[in-house]
Amino acid sequence: MSSAPDTLARTDDRRAIRNVAILVAAQAIIGAQMPMIFVIGGLAGGMLATNPCLATLPISLIVFGSMTTAPWLSPLMQRHGRRAGFVIGAAGGAIGAAVSAWGLYTGSFAILLVGSYLTGIYMSAQGFYRFAATDTASEAFRPKAISYVMAGGLVSAIIGPQLNKMVQEAFVVPFLGSYVAVIGLNLLGVLLFFGLDLPRPAQPLPDAPRARTRIELLRDPTVLTAIICAMVSYALMNLVMTSTPLAVVGCGFSTGRANDIVSAHVLAMFIPSFFTGHLIARFGTQRIIATGLAILAIAGVVALSGVTLGNFFGALILLGIGWNFGFIGATTMLAGAHSQDERGVAQGLNDMIVFGCVTFASLASGGLMNCSGGSPQEGWTAVNLAMLPFLALAGGALIWMALRPRQTI
Repeated sequence: MSSAPDTLARTDDRRAIRNVAILVAAQAIIGAQMPMIFVIGGLAGGMLATNPCLATLPISLIVFGSMTTAPWLSPLMQRHGRRAGFVIGAAGGAIGAAVSAWGLYTGSFAILLVGSYLTGIYMSAQGFYRFAATDTASEAFRPKAISYVMAGGLVSAIIGPQLNKMVQEAFVVPFLGSYVAVIGLNLLGVLLFFGLDLPRPAQPLPDAPRARTRIELLRDPTVLTAIICAMVSYALMNLVMTSTPLAVVGCGFSTGRANDIVSAHVLAMFIPSFFTGHLIARFGTQRIIATGLAILAIAGVVALSGVTLGNFFGALILLGIGWNFGFIGATTMLAGAHSQDERGVAQGLNDMIVFGCVTFASLASGGLMNCSGGSPQEGWTAVNLAMLPFLALAGGALIWMALRPRQTI
């Protein structure tokens, strides 16, 4: 005979499955703007920037916008609900694309940068899809819900570049059509959020325990370890991926080969999401994160072993898998380490730190690649050696967790 808690868990998971399906669709449709903009952002910047060294600054401004948005967007969703935050994100994406399009039309690099920053508002909101998937999920379904939503990125990685090919030369001004298409994606996709069935944030009772501050959360070993592992997984993936096209072309291969390698990397990032949640449910977050960090380390070893096509393909595929295990594992760990009342502060703090480090990695990647030696091979070596201290940091945090008294994660 089924118990009441079992029945409730099943009911909650039916509700969660519906929400996950909507979030997957949002990740696939609205999320398609990110690969589009990441492809054209540097090219558009190169057209308008007076200094070619600043060509990729629009990409860095997007990540910086995400970093600075997370601390206020997450508490806003804590007060007014996820839907409000996601609608604001889509509005930021549409307005950012419109401003960027105006920058291209008028030939203003400064306006393009403003539009890129506003696009970061969408990027930040998209990052909270994975957390929203857990709001109505049972503890057993939680890692699978996160994993499925992340898997929606595989669809966006296919839709975005193909749509880009169709529209990027639609106007006399190059890439203007891409930004116009991004406006349409945001306006279309925002309708999905009205189908979400998420609980309204509960007002804390007068006698409820006080929610922890940011400093107090960072003193929690589980919260701190989750943030460190997410930060390292995402930042190292961005560090190496950003330099890859430069390294591939610099080592004598064609841009077509560089595109093939990056495509293989993107597939490796998202395909494991179909089973990462099941692995977390079976083996636990700490083991899956540790596996992800180990795979990232192996990716570095493969990259340092040579500069053949096989090395580039192998390193970037392993890099994608390692990111998937490390980042989804860390997200699951964080989701189970705070109360509902602390959700806004904890998740906003996490994404602020993670994307702050990703911003730094995106800026450092070009410098390491272009300024660390006299050849592309030396620059590529410097990029991959830079992974070591950060992997040691994340590995040390996991060991520290393992040596502490056992607690539920």
